[in-house]
Amino acid sequence: MKPLPSRKHIDIKITAENKCSFCTDSICCTYVTQQIDTPRSKEDFRQLLWQVSHKNIKIYKDDDGWTLLIDGQCQHLQLNGDCGIYQQRPDICQLHSNDYCEFDAPAEGGFELYFEDYDDLLGYCKKRFKSWNKR
Repeated sequence: MKPLPSRKHIDIKITAENKCSFCTDSICCTYVTQQIDTPRSKEDFRQLLWQVSHKNIKIYKDDDGWTLLIDGQCQHLQLNGDCGIYQQRPDICQLHSNDYCEFDAPAEGGFELYFEDYDDLLGYCKKRFKSWNKR
């Protein structure tokens, strides 16, 4: 996310109503998340290793559980950051709250675990399962 211009040059209070206009990267419109079952077995983690091996796929665990994160910009996001179908946008977009969002702090700060790629997750698997390399 690009930093805001120095506050001493702008005398605008950022609120939930105007915050999106300051978020030049439209962060919430550049990924999709899907909650997944909590992995417990080696086989569960092998499945996750396969998933995170794919481009633009990440996995994290937070207070809500385990989640698959798919990086991919919404096709309706305009160059200026506006929604191209704002009046007809999906319910999930309409219900999205920006009271506290990625504009305020990176989401990664709230993750208990975060795996950006195969090697990240494999390292975790080897620590979690001392017999990882044994079938």
